[in-house]
Amino acid sequence: MLKKLIHTLLITSSALLSGASLAQTPAPVPALDSVAASLPIVPTAPQLAATSYLLIDANSGAVLVEQNADQPLPPASLTKMMTSYIASLELMRGQIKEDDLVLVSEKAWRKGGSKMFIEVGNQVKVIDLLRGIIIQSGNDASIAMAEHIAGSEEAFADLMNAHAQRLGMTNTHFENSTGWPAEGHVSSARDLATMAKAIIRDDPEHYGIYKEKEFFWNGIKQPNRNLMLWRDSTVDGLKTGHTEEAGYCLVASAERDGMRLISVVMGTDSEAARASETQKLLTWGFRFFETKTFYQPGEVLSTGRVWAGEENAVDVGLANGLVLTLPKGQLEKLQASTTMDSPLKAPITAGDVLGQVEVRNGDEVVHTAPLVALADVAEAGIFGRLWDSIRLFFYGLFN
Repeated sequence: MLKKLIHTLLITSSALLSGASLAQTPAPVPALDSVAASLPIVPTAPQLAATSYLLIDANSGAVLVEQNADQPLPPASLTKMMTSYIASLELMRGQIKEDDLVLVSEKAWRKGGSKMFIEVGNQVKVIDLLRGIIIQSGNDASIAMAEHIAGSEEAFADLMNAHAQRLGMTNTHFENSTGWPAEGHVSSARDLATMAKAIIRDDPEHYGIYKEKEFFWNGIKQPNRNLMLWRDSTVDGLKTGHTEEAGYCLVASAERDGMRLISVVMGTDSEAARASETQKLLTWGFRFFETKTFYQPGEVLSTGRVWAGEENAVDVGLANGLVLTLPKGQLEKLQASTTMDSPLKAPITAGDVLGQVEVRNGDEVVHTAPLVALADVAEAGIFGRLWDSIRLFFYGLFN
């Protein structure tokens, strides 16, 4: 009887485990495109007449060119990107509404520099202040919004710094909502690119304001200071800045054929220069690079056999998806493959790393990413664990 039982277990386990073994074998993902293409020559990145600059792909995060990108510098009115971003978050959370009326304080009204020209004691809608911040770069509008959200500009600056920390802006510190020169008020090109990505990603509804070319308020029509909106139809934001200390600065973003680039230029010597230097970066980036989405976040790439679990399988994929930016022509030659750990034992929690995705260009590995569980798998009961331990024993013998 014992011999018969062992014989039955051997046959059953062999049949089951042969299938499991195949499931654990790394399975190549089909090539993105089998058509070979000769690679274009990518010229040296343009050298800009600026203190600091950076060009990134907004979707992949790839840095195409940088110069002093982590140097803390006075950001001038680029600061207002954080002011408008926080206002947008408050709108999305329902903490404030577009039609809410904001009482203009004397501090906001008296502030010098660029203005929306709101009047002390008047009440202005939140949505109008948001346009005054983004389009007219109004210091008065920025302070009024800060006071409405946080009670005072000082408290709002604390909120700005908390969001900067959350976003990973490690070379940034804010002292005010406007970018008015202040000791210790700094940011970097990389941090400002991070800020731009967050604005585009987190509030697409209000991002459309950044490409509006003018805003009419208090009998005064003022143009958007971003000259790129007139020079390049694919540019749809973001913000300019200027003080004597900071020079002329510009954070811009453009989208062509599904590819979005973000450029940051800081410390040029004129309004025209910050636009022309930005154009150099965008032209070079779009002409010689391309971006491809391999996998979406959470997309199921494979299924792994799970031992000692309430479920005997778990879907796996990439938590953040896979997007790559490379010189034009290289994406056509890439191949991706998955490798899964073995054996997989319960309990498994969604997000646990269970393997790896590897992208190759011939023999060269150009990118790797962790393959993660897309769902939880609880541990089975005692009998389920015992039965799988027996099968796993034979799995080890046969493999």
